[in-house]
Amino acid sequence: MRVLLMGNPNVGKSVVFSRLTGVRVMSSNYPGTTVGYTEGKMKVGDEVAQVIDVPGTYTLDPTCEAEEVALKMLETGDVVIEVVDATNLERNLFLALQLLERDVPVVVALNMWDDTKHRGITIDLARLEEQLGVPVIPTVAVSGQGMKDLVEALPRARAGRHEARTREERWAAVGSIVDSVQLISHRHHTWLERLGDATVQPLQGAVIAVGVLAASFAAIRLVGESLITYVLDPLFETLWMPVLERLSAALGGQGALHSVLIGRFIEGAIHPVESFGILSSGLYVPLAMVLPYIIAFYLVLGVLEDVGYLPRLAVLLDSAMHRLGLHGYAIIPTLLGFGCNVPAVLATRILESRRERFIAATLISVAIPCASLQAMIIGLVGDFGAKYVLIVYGALLAAWVILGLILHRLMKGFSPELLIEIPRYRWPLLMPVLSKLGGRVRGYLREALPIVLIAIAAVNLLYAAGIFDAVARLFAPVMTRLLGLPGESITALVIGFLRKDVALALMAPLALTAGQFVVASVVLSMFFPCVATFAVLLRELGLRDTAKATGIMLVTALSAGALLNILL
Repeated sequence: MRVLLMGNPNVGKSVVFSRLTGVRVMSSNYPGTTVGYTEGKMKVGDEVAQVIDVPGTYTLDPTCEAEEVALKMLETGDVVIEVVDATNLERNLFLALQLLERDVPVVVALNMWDDTKHRGITIDLARLEEQLGVPVIPTVAVSGQGMKDLVEALPRARAGRHEARTREERWAAVGSIVDSVQLISHRHHTWLERLGDATVQPLQGAVIAVGVLAASFAAIRLVGESLITYVLDPLFETLWMPVLERLSAALGGQGALHSVLIGRFIEGAIHPVESFGILSSGLYVPLAMVLPYIIAFYLVLGVLEDVGYLPRLAVLLDSAMHRLGLHGYAIIPTLLGFGCNVPAVLATRILESRRERFIAATLISVAIPCASLQAMIIGLVGDFGAKYVLIVYGALLAAWVILGLILHRLMKGFSPELLIEIPRYRWPLLMPVLSKLGGRVRGYLREALPIVLIAIAAVNLLYAAGIFDAVARLFAPVMTRLLGLPGESITALVIGFLRKDVALALMAPLALTAGQFVVASVVLSMFFPCVATFAVLLRELGLRDTAKATGIMLVTALSAGALLNILL
């Protein structure tokens, strides 16, 4: 049996999925698209059923790529569980009626049942089931209430046998059903509802957003740095470094194979970051430097999702983001970029068009410094005074806005309107948050890690062929005159492709002035992305669009650096 979970966005569909399938799930992209879906298994009687979490959709008349995928997937299912928000019947029943007009067995899960009494809503279940002609099961997915009844109702699923209607007739039928089954009594707003209203108001919402984002970044940094310091660094040092040292000795400490597998010796020893071998930097960078921030970001992201804040943040920023050719949901990958650009570029998949994904990925790569680079900027540039750190971030913000405006003007296409359901605030539950975290981390390891390893091997071959050294010599005169940096800094700029924070650290012994450090920080932030981000850009955008994005980065970095060199 192939069971499809369908419903509007933000109705608790993913939580229902987690309750039905547990943790053994697999995330994939629908063939030929960047739209993701999740599948797992559950027991229905003596049979093992496949459960598919279909992308959220408001209608079977597609208005975006995700809804097109949902319609195609509907053709492959044996049974549909339609998850309906019990507190918003009118919006949700439109999709329900469309499903009931098709010859497919349906069970309706009336989710968030506990909130109906909090909102003064009374629903006549027997009459609703009679009107729809299919089983209707009240559920509370976050607590598991009704899940057993929902599974037991699957063998009773049946097609609704409703006649096809026009859009206007369908909305009229929705209104008639709601009037006959739902009664709403007066009640006072709760403090959570008042908070929900405040978070989408321009002034109050902006103040709340600043507080939420500041707390989120503090939590992300605490979790990420704690994982690195107390877990991953000790594990790498005690378990993996001795293995590398023995392998290095077996290879004679030199040679082409040693360079590719182990990398170069740094001050006579293997360095997990700077040696740049497949088994040294190739494993340490994505697993011990990037992964902790991915875990931290996705953990905080999962909490914000389940609380119900992210849709409100997207609505709050939607108008501003549209001016950059994006819509409000682009703020999510942008925020991820402040931890690490790798998950940020991966997260651009939530955007609906290829144009939006290109603009968002390019802006992230140019103007969003990762956490490790930010630490170096604050540490080195901050020694000259806080105003120079503010100049760096001001330059990056200006580049993000100006480049976004330019790309919005130059690139054909349009940004779709942000049409989302704003859920009410709820307390997040641990298991659903951890389940989503596990799926996202597995997706990163499966998709990004192999590409990073291949990219590091390719870079080593370029180093061995002397190509990087030739590039450095070629551009040294231009870079020093244009950017006002000493000739020795060209090596650090080239190393920025490998690790930007390490590259900025290499600038420290060069006795740069405050202005030169500002220029170096801005150029390194905007310059060619680090190898891990570049590998993921190739995966997400393809060779042609990655080449375009790279050209934009280089032009922006040199222009901003030259302007700052003149001004400072």
